[in-house]
Amino acid sequence: MSSLVVERRFCGPPGYAHGGYLSGVLASHSDRQLRVRLLQPVSLQATFQIHTGQDGTVELRQGEQLFARGEPDTLQLTVPGAPSYLQALDASRGFVGFAHHAFPRCFACGTERARGDGLRIFAGPLPGSPCVAATWTPDVSLAGPGGKVRPEFMTAALDCPGYFAARADAVPMLLGEFTAHVDRCVHIDEPCIVIGWKISSSGRKYQAGTALFDEDGELCARAQALWIEPRVFPRSASGR
Repeated sequence: MSSLVVERRFCGPPGYAHGGYLSGVLASHSDRQLRVRLLQPVSLQATFQIHTGQDGTVELRQGEQLFARGEPDTLQLTVPGAPSYLQALDASRGFVGFAHHAFPRCFACGTERARGDGLRIFAGPLPGSPCVAATWTPDVSLAGPGGKVRPEFMTAALDCPGYFAARADAVPMLLGEFTAHVDRCVHIDEPCIVIGWKISSSGRKYQAGTALFDEDGELCARAQALWIEPRVFPRSASGR
């Protein structure tokens, strides 16, 4: 068992952990690919315990309370082709969050996050395609061994474009499940393309896919997510 404290930098909704980042952290504690179920929002700067099972499962707990659970699973996802870097850059200019953003301090897509602090992935509609797209150039603060982006930041980058692909009106939603596969971690300062697309919807639940490519269009990572529009949105852990 190990402990986890999510730093304030890695927030999604105000006061709570970013789902893609948290899923990547939990996945790093297993030698299997995981489908991570996020059962409750995880407060920032609070201490949680990570429990691992011999079957590859990972649980995030605080005492007896379960907050997230990762179970071994496979990812079967048909990924659309990558747009060009310039097409993705142009699409990002239509990012709905520039006009209205439910979570402007979000680590991955927040418009109030400075370069070198947030990821600043602003996925907008891609003309002639069902996808949203954005560009991303990871900075040195995300570096792991060998000058490559750490896996938990790769999964963080795969999170929010799925939200903006699932709905175009920026209605607040929470990440319920996340299954990610990283083919290779990109290098720091390497220009990247990130896309998202809606797979299906049922009531307040939305399935979305995301993918991350290098500048040449080589697939580097992909994920499938379940987004949920809650009936009552949780109050910020910071009280706001």
